[in-house]
Amino acid sequence: MSGKVQVEMALNGEATEFLCEPRQSLLEVLRDVLGFTGSKEGCLTGDCGACSVVLDGRLVCSCLVLGPEAQGKAVETVEGMAKGNTLHPLQQKFLEHAALQCGICTPGFLVAAKVLLEKNPNPTEHEVRYALAGNLCRCTGYDKIVRAVLDAATVMQGR
Repeated sequence: MSGKVQVEMALNGEATEFLCEPRQSLLEVLRDVLGFTGSKEGCLTGDCGACSVVLDGRLVCSCLVLGPEAQGKAVETVEGMAKGNTLHPLQQKFLEHAALQCGICTPGFLVAAKVLLEKNPNPTEHEVRYALAGNLCRCTGYDKIVRAVLDAATVMQGR
């Protein structure tokens, strides 16, 4: 039997309701049903991190989560990072450090870095690299990304 499923969740702090196919991924729901195109489709196997979102406080690859699994949960995407026209410090530092090129991996890196800094506000370079190891980039070589995260951590702590 194949019928659409009604799902209610909190998306970036807002109550959200949608219909989806039982086998539709959360990534497909975010992009195709809800119009939140920040999360990118990279590999569809959970290997690249481009589709990373926060699901009830855990960093997950949205391509590996079924849409119906979001029922009653909180989902945070890259679109929820900025407050109005004010960029999150991570977003600002990614710009300042030129830590992006093609942009496919950037949303996943930003979401993963945000999760890291919420758990560890003063990470070492090694801790940043470890926390971002699930995100792949083919353009930047990672150093600019790591520097941007470390700089954002400093700013966020008011140092």
